[in-house]
Amino acid sequence: MSEIASRDIHQHLLDVLSAEQARFRVMEHEAIGKCEAVSEVRGTALGQGAKALVCKVKGNGVKQHVLAILAADQQADLSLLAEHLGGLKASLASPAEVDALTACVFGAIPPFSFHPALKLVADPLLFERFDEIAFNAGALEKSIVMDTQDYLRIAKPQLVTFRRAD
Repeated sequence: MSEIASRDIHQHLLDVLSAEQARFRVMEHEAIGKCEAVSEVRGTALGQGAKALVCKVKGNGVKQHVLAILAADQQADLSLLAEHLGGLKASLASPAEVDALTACVFGAIPPFSFHPALKLVADPLLFERFDEIAFNAGALEKSIVMDTQDYLRIAKPQLVTFRRAD
C-alpha cells in the first residue's frame, strides 16, 4: 500500500478502493465506540467487523509496529501474535503512536496500512465466515462494508492466527 497521501484517511481509503474496483458501500452513522452497537447500526453480524489493533512487537531482535486485524467477536492473544512474528512480547501502541502510524483515533482505524513502518497482519477467521467484512473507515461516524475477497486482494495482509482460543 502507499504512504498516507493526506491525513484524510477516509478519502484516501475511498480513492484506493475505487481505483482497485473494489465492491464496497459507505455508511454514515453516529460515532459509536462499541463493536456490538456499531454492527447493529450497520446491519451486519458482529463477526463481520474487522477490529484493528495497533501493536508493538519486541524481542529476539524484532522491533516492529503491527496493525493486527481480527473479527470483532474475537479477542486478541498478543503473546501468540508476538510468537508468530518472531518476537517475545507484544503490546498495544500508545495513542501518539496510533496517530502517527494511522492518522486515526482508536476505533476509527480501517484494516489497511498506509504507513511503511506499520506491518499489516490479519487473523484468517475474519475471512472464513462471511462474504463481506465491515469496518470503521478512518472516522468513527463512517463505515465501509466490502467484499472479503476484494479486501484480501487489495490489502494483502499476512495471515496470522492470533485470536484467543477460549
